[in-house]
Amino acid sequence: MLARLAGARRRFHPADPRPDAPPAGGWEVVTVNRPPNEVLPGGRRPEPLRRLGHAVQVDVWPAPAGRGTELAARIRPGAALPGLAAHVAGDDPDRVVRTALRQAKQLAETGEVLYADRSPIDRGLAG
Repeated sequence: MLARLAGARRRFHPADPRPDAPPAGGWEVVTVNRPPNEVLPGGRRPEPLRRLGHAVQVDVWPAPAGRGTELAARIRPGAALPGLAAHVAGDDPDRVVRTALRQAKQLAETGEVLYADRSPIDRGLAG
């Protein structure tokens, strides 16, 4: 019975076949259509991830089939997000990491962070 349960566990949690992949657990990943030296220029984190300080671990590796770079981030075990990020995160600190990754991807691919257009009322243009 125990052997059958262990086999079932392996079947539902396959190991990542890539030896250069980060360890499982808590990683958020985006694929960026740029080479690694453009994703982390000079080894520096993009601004959206830099704002999270040392509370976040960042890693990059080539995307499969030469399709750019995979940028991964996670909150370090036992670390707390700094200042406003901790307040905004609330009950879902991974949301802050996902948002920072999405913004880093946009910066690398387009040179700017894209935001939804505000309504004329929000812009003060309503008549």
